[in-house]
Amino acid sequence: MVTQLNINESLLQEALALDDQATVDTLVETALREYVQRRKRLKLLDLFGTVDYEDYDYKQQRQQA
Repeated sequence: MVTQLNINESLLQEALALDDQATVDTLVETALREYVQRRKRLKLLDLFGTVDYEDYDYKQQRQQA
């Protein structure tokens, strides 16, 4: 898919200098992958503490293993 982006030139140059990406296309793709991974992790963190284990006996679970 061809998409035209308006990206700050100095930001783009800084990103290219930090990474060994050969082209702007690969740099943008890498950035998008990292963005998606981070957002997925943040969603998982939002679930922290929302699961309630009633009557869960971890000692009994360990003995069964």
